Amino acid sequence: MIKIYAPASIGNVGVGFDILGAAIVPINGMLLGDFVTVQLSEKFNLINKGIFAEKLPKNTEENIVWKCWLKFCKIIKKNIPVSIILEKNMPIGSGLGSSACSVVATLVAMNEFCKKPLNSKELLLLMGEVEGEISGSIHYDNVAPSYLGGLQLILNDSEIISQTIPSFKNWFWIIAWPGVKISTSEAREILPKKYNKEVCVKNSRHLAGFIHASYSKQPYLAARLMQDFIAEPYRIKLLPNFLKTKEKIKKMGAISCGISGSGPTIFSVTDDIQMAKKISSWLTKNYLQNETGFVHICFLDLKGVRKIG
Repeated sequence: MIKIYAPASIGNVGVGFDILGAAIVPINGMLLGDFVTVQLSEKFNLINKGIFAEKLPKNTEENIVWKCWLKFCKIIKKNIPVSIILEKNMPIGSGLGSSACSVVATLVAMNEFCKKPLNSKELLLLMGEVEGEISGSIHYDNVAPSYLGGLQLILNDSEIISQTIPSFKNWFWIIAWPGVKISTSEAREILPKKYNKEVCVKNSRHLAGFIHASYSKQPYLAARLMQDFIAEPYRIKLLPNFLKTKEKIKKMGAISCGISGSGPTIFSVTDDIQMAKKISSWLTKNYLQNETGFVHICFLDLKGVRKIG
């Protein structure tokens, strides 16, 4: 029996649309992500558990875990009869890489169970392929950090798909999911098909500056450059309270704030734990829309996917 945990992630990290992603872990030690357990069976069987299990498709063949299993078996050219337990602890359509958690945990669990027929690059390519079928286009900004950990820059090169970027150990990442869903495909569809030159140049300048600041250990420069010119201006209509929330959080002292992935989760950054607690408390009272929503103060999860037990 193999049990695998894959952490939640912040896609885009503001300045890096589709090419930056960060794995996160709450500072209180809880594991924020999905668990997948694989064991031998006479035939394929899928059991859904966890906080958000009732939100999953009733039809097994519509479940992303089944799709992962099927693709994995096709690649290794062998039908592996297994029983899989998915502990779905991440809300669907939250902007925290929920689907990526399930994809990464399932494919790593299957690969471990089958004595690692696929190497890490082959696994990551497969993760991106499955993730692309869900969102409408292949992107690695959630699967790569969930798999590899830390802050990932997606290169999508023929040799290197993703590269770990230095991160700031004293940064606290406050994430707030309001308790409602936004479809990833809908959030991508709302974006323009083309951008003007000025926007492209500005985005390139900020992204390059952010990477430089990360390597040269300039946290405040990095935070100042974490601005989203590609997605945020268009996605704010999907998050009616975002601009007011962002303005408030920045006034409270956050050094950066943005939309996590497609939203509606937002993230903010501070290097002061008391400030993090203050922001967390304010978001809990003012950003959450129902009892299922949550706020966590996090560090970057440098481990990524891992075996449990």
